[in-house]
Amino acid sequence: MTASSTRRSTATHPRLAAVGAIAVAGALLLTGCGDQTKDKNNEAGGGASAGAPLASKLPQAIRGKGKILVGSDIAYAPVEFKDSSGKAVGLDPDLAAALGKQLGVTFEFRNGTFDSLLTGLRSGRYDIAMSAMTDSKNRQQGVDPDTGKKVGEGVDFVDYLTAGVSIYTRKGDTQGITGWPDLCGKKIAVERSTVSEDLAKSEAKKCPAGKKLSIEPFDDDQQSQTRLRSGGVDAASSDFPVAAYAAKTSGGGKDFQIVGDQVSAAPYGIAVSKEATQLRDALQAAMNAIIKSGEYQKILEKWGAQDGAVKESVINGGK
Repeated sequence: MTASSTRRSTATHPRLAAVGAIAVAGALLLTGCGDQTKDKNNEAGGGASAGAPLASKLPQAIRGKGKILVGSDIAYAPVEFKDSSGKAVGLDPDLAAALGKQLGVTFEFRNGTFDSLLTGLRSGRYDIAMSAMTDSKNRQQGVDPDTGKKVGEGVDFVDYLTAGVSIYTRKGDTQGITGWPDLCGKKIAVERSTVSEDLAKSEAKKCPAGKKLSIEPFDDDQQSQTRLRSGGVDAASSDFPVAAYAAKTSGGGKDFQIVGDQVSAAPYGIAVSKEATQLRDALQAAMNAIIKSGEYQKILEKWGAQDGAVKESVINGGK
């Protein structure tokens, strides 16, 4: 990954060291804003609860409404995706539900394209963004990783996982690709505004004349997978847990295979406005509480992400 992030790159917008087998079946990212309407099926956690041990740490405004609005690109299985009923499920929703028990509020997931999430956070559409977003200095400072210029307000991150980036191809058709340098002269599909796109752009600059790396960015990871499956590109890239999940489940495990090693491992973080320090600190306290209780580890194991576990949640640990 570049200085920006794992999934989830570029400073203005926002997927683990080796992850075990992902034992879940299920289906399964500035264009439009995605589905920004409230969907009660996408709520994680219980309602406001006076018995929640960390409720007093939340800002009164959040406690009053009893919920935290979460901006998320809900098309990145197994981190977050929709089940057959349209409910948001996956690693992030399960962690949010556990945090909700500690804080006495509901986490309400609202769908949006990945590259619009930080804009939605800054505008007040969401209270937080939780979407396999990599914590990076560029995002913390609101800097475009390509130009180095300030393009928006930075955000703070409550870190909760470690993830790296992988390349995958059609199964049995690797085109000789074993790592990023092998992509010169090839076509790759990526999700727009992610670290995968950043890495592809960086690699493209190194390619010799006559062996251009063609990059096709899409709004979400599912579109990238569809493009690869159809043969329109030679490879695709996403965070390792997502690539591994796709390789395991798409076409019954017959569509894709991961090639080479994952790279650029970095922390996932919950993005919070820099002005919302009380909310940020409450989320960190709740995350550390579920880490200490063991609930965090159980959730990671459920989604095959246990190898990316952290021992403690920190603020702005990304580099």
